Amino acid sequence: MNKLAAKNNVLERLKDGQVIMIGGFLNTGTPEALVDILIEQKVKNLTIIANDTAFPDKGIGKLVVNGQPARVIVSHIGTNPETGRQMHAGELKVELIPQGTLAERIRCGGAGLGGVLTPTGVGTVVAEGKEQIVSGGKTYLLELPLKADIALIKAWKADKYGNLVYHRAARNFNPLMAMAADVVIAEVEEILEVGSLDPDQVMTPGACVDMLIQGDKIW
Repeated sequence: MNKLAAKNNVLERLKDGQVIMIGGFLNTGTPEALVDILIEQKVKNLTIIANDTAFPDKGIGKLVVNGQPARVIVSHIGTNPETGRQMHAGELKVELIPQGTLAERIRCGGAGLGGVLTPTGVGTVVAEGKEQIVSGGKTYLLELPLKADIALIKAWKADKYGNLVYHRAARNFNPLMAMAADVVIAEVEEILEVGSLDPDQVMTPGACVDMLIQGDKIW
């Protein structure tokens, strides 16, 4: 099954008010072309789930500067001063989550689990409003799963069925997000024929991927 998509196919999927996961770590492994489509489409009131908000002129940071997210759920915002400005001005809701907890909450969403117990954040502002459970004499926070309407992810190679291979550190949050969204759109650098990939290198199976876009070559 060929999952190559035209730009119009992607545009049709993007709507105001959606929850969108975007892969990457400080813009490494971020699907830049797909972010640019979001900007072009001018969708707004988005909830963005990502590791961070990158930089003002790169990746997710461009969405923040453009005022498209109403809320971001991230592990840090320190590299993007505009995120902090909007947060303090009341223009943008920011939920900060410890990085490991963020990854686990996304993993739980993809695996169909009810949540994860973690000691991270106990006794801090992270614990406010969250259920605490004592097990084995130790206190844990119950962190609930995260899911999205759409995941925009970046991979190195794909075959036409959508099996994905990531390049080293650019893997980061991408495989987790590919499991935790209703629709998964992957931006890739190279698309190969089915059977060309070493199965041992495939990190995301094609069954999880709905559409493929090849880098900035959007039809």
